[in-house]
Amino acid sequence: MRQMTRQKFLCSVFSVQCSVFSVHLSPMPPPPKLTDIDKSHVWHPFTSMSEWCAPEHDPLMLVRGAGCWLWDQQGNKYLDGNSSIWTNIHGHNHPRINAAIKAQLDRVAHTSFLGFTHEPAIQLAAELVALFPANTLNKVFYSDNGSTAVESAVRMSLQFWKQNGRPERDVIVAFDAAYHGDTLGAASLSGIPLFQGSANEFGYAVKRVANLDALASLINETGDGPKNGTALAKTSLKRIAAVIIEPLIQGAAGMKLWPQGMLKQLQAWCREHDVFLILDEVMTGFGRTGKMFACQHENVTPDFLCLAKGITGGYLPLAATMTTQRVFDGFLGEGCTFYYGHSYTANQLGCAAALASLSVFREERTLELLPAKEDKLRELLHDLSLHPRVKEVRHCGMIAGIELASDEIIGAKVCLAARKHGLLTRPILNTIVLMPPLCISDDELAVMVQALRRAID
Repeated sequence: MRQMTRQKFLCSVFSVQCSVFSVHLSPMPPPPKLTDIDKSHVWHPFTSMSEWCAPEHDPLMLVRGAGCWLWDQQGNKYLDGNSSIWTNIHGHNHPRINAAIKAQLDRVAHTSFLGFTHEPAIQLAAELVALFPANTLNKVFYSDNGSTAVESAVRMSLQFWKQNGRPERDVIVAFDAAYHGDTLGAASLSGIPLFQGSANEFGYAVKRVANLDALASLINETGDGPKNGTALAKTSLKRIAAVIIEPLIQGAAGMKLWPQGMLKQLQAWCREHDVFLILDEVMTGFGRTGKMFACQHENVTPDFLCLAKGITGGYLPLAATMTTQRVFDGFLGEGCTFYYGHSYTANQLGCAAALASLSVFREERTLELLPAKEDKLRELLHDLSLHPRVKEVRHCGMIAGIELASDEIIGAKVCLAARKHGLLTRPILNTIVLMPPLCISDDELAVMVQALRRAID
């Protein structure tokens, strides 16, 4: 009886304590949304952060991908209309590339490439070299993005002449409206002031020209100009170390096409004057123009080829600067080491992804299937070009720029409207870029162009 009373007493005390505890315990606040944390701490590239951080802006957070499609945090589905900024080649979540990365991860994720080597980098170099005629581009220098691929080529060209009897060759010729990356040196090559940033005061000595006629006129110029800075009013031919160009099509210029045959003529000019030719194929490489590389349309082999973006299929950061035996031999003398590189140069996971991507090209006959897709895209774009608000459509392989007819800058608004119709892409001012993964089907191409049409409407 006493035991029962004691138990009742303890239970009543416990109930009172629980009651008091429940009264004084305030409910936990809900955890902050990830997008709110983003607004508090993350700085996004090429993004107006005042608009991004505005209370009414609900950022789109991408959480999953498969093939040409991406899903956001709400489960909405979108076509990846610009291949995640021109990188993805074979689609998201490709089983072949996934497996290659996982297999490499089980061995080692990364080791230094400074004074060491590893199998994936060796194999990848051999496969890249095999994509070109024998004894042409047979040396591969790795870095980690398009800007550093360009930096490597420019630095190599300048250092080559300096230590091989032509130190006066210190000028790089670039083209108007060119874009070659965002690092200080690469940005100084740009012909678009918006992308130069602080490189307006620093960078390489650059002579900009509009076209081949302007390049040819350099023969008659005699000005010497400064030894650095980004623009020269005049420069003598003897000072030119290299010419750099985006072959066939200029990307950030709004997908502007070069005239057919221009690249071949440029190569002839460079050969005649013993000037290095640097091709920036960061955007155009790996099938974008219908061939593995844009230069192959005109049977041009440069002195330097800059690769990035699609080299890993769009999975991981990796870049390569390919060059010739002549350039390589110019760095073999005492004190001629090329002192340039990065911590993640030739990262094993990136090399494994790149090797798998090249395998997918072969296994899925990617290049063989492209002509039919190009024809379908051309047909769809022709219909879109008849839209009253479309000024011009520019098309090269699986790359398209749709320039809108408007006195206002409305490209961003059109891209935002396209989300409602299941399409993700970004504009260059009033030019809407369509550059889907190469695995896209005819039906998906139709969905993509139709979504853009509705967004323009």
